[in-house]
Amino acid sequence: MKKTIFALSALLLSSTAFAQSELVIENPYARATPPNAVNSAIFMTIKNTGNEDRTLISASTSIAKKVELHTVVKTDGMMKMREVDTIDIPKNKDVMLKPGGLHIMLFELTQPLKEEEFIDVTLNFKNGDKEQFKAPVKKVMAGMKHKM
Repeated sequence: MKKTIFALSALLLSSTAFAQSELVIENPYARATPPNAVNSAIFMTIKNTGNEDRTLISASTSIAKKVELHTVVKTDGMMKMREVDTIDIPKNKDVMLKPGGLHIMLFELTQPLKEEEFIDVTLNFKNGDKEQFKAPVKKVMAGMKHKM
């Protein structure tokens, strides 16, 4: 009897462990910070391979005291960051979180983000699902290219 219960428990655990998410997080990274910087951002592509729309409602990481979903909008000729309540990921589509567009802002960092380190990130979805991953920290100069 004990062996049967143990075998069933192991089977249930193994099937859960191998369950595949319909969301695929590709190329995540957090922007490295200079000394004394208190904010950073996380970027990635979120692929929804499922047949239902998904909605990102929040994100978290232990490296920041406050985490917000953001976008960049052009207002009166100026580019400005704005917090958004959600980020929609339509079924069978990709959504890019990138500099100058949708992204995840990290405020009040608990320590500098150094190149080649990793941070733990959790994405929280409206349906209750969570996606956890490690994002590498990279030095990024995107959006700082100048024409000469």
